[in-house]
Amino acid sequence: VQLQASGGGSVQAGGSLRLSCATSGRTFSTYAVGWFRQAPGKEHEFVASRGLLSSSTAYADSVKGRFSISRDNAKNTVYLQMNSLKPEDTAVYYCAADKIFGYGSSWRVDYWGQGTQVTVSS
Repeated sequence: VQLQASGGGSVQAGGSLRLSCATSGRTFSTYAVGWFRQAPGKEHEFVASRGLLSSSTAYADSVKGRFSISRDNAKNTVYLQMNSLKPEDTAVYYCAADKIFGYGSSWRVDYWGQGTQVTVSS
């Protein structure tokens, strides 16, 4: 599975962005997908994940209620809608995929996309 993230940019606090992650391969619908981020000087951080079913969704506490992950299997794409952005959301965001759904720092994923930079100014 190859992943290509896009949609990053610079916004002011309180603004919104939508990240997209286009994937290759006809088996996208069989993979769990997710987003991670890494801010300068900080560890890689889980953001959100989505399994094969809409009920299989998880979010980091820091983004719960503000971010929403979704997937369009017909377009082989996963999205991350980010609302009410805060300066602390500034990071490089990475999309990821794995055969097994997981969440949090313990989720080990096999496939990663390149990062897309999100910068939130106060």
